[in-house]
Amino acid sequence: MKTLIIAFLVITSAYTFAQNSEYTVSSYQDEGFKAPNTHYIGEAWLNRLLEADGDLNYNITKATFKANSTLDWHKHSSPQVLIYVEGEGYYQERGKDPIILKAGDVIMCEKDTEHWHASTKESNVTYLAIYGGEQPTIWTEVLSQEYYDQVAEKLKN
Repeated sequence: MKTLIIAFLVITSAYTFAQNSEYTVSSYQDEGFKAPNTHYIGEAWLNRLLEADGDLNYNITKATFKANSTLDWHKHSSPQVLIYVEGEGYYQERGKDPIILKAGDVIMCEKDTEHWHASTKESNVTYLAIYGGEQPTIWTEVLSQEYYDQVAEKLKN
């Protein structure tokens, strides 16, 4: 009986001090969902951490691209910030040379600037994308496997 009373007190205490279920908590560590293969080559996973809604006018999405995967050319109606948290990836804005970004790097792309970003041939990449929520991404041109391969070869040297 004493054991039952102690167990009851422990469970009641744990319940009393548990997080309030009124909070919405997401996990940065969740892989998310496999993105539909519409505007990219390869394999991508998305975890929408925060979505624009009401007073919050920006989105934060964690994206993971498996090695040898790339997005098509696109642009946004707001600036976009990419925070690289794991691996290495390619990044290019229209009219500029492509570069390699790696864990710890942060880059901002101005609004209405056409660009693409991807994993490298050899490395998965994970980044946080922060961007406005007013308009959806504007897809402008398919990025071909041939072009991606040329970038990979150029940056390998």
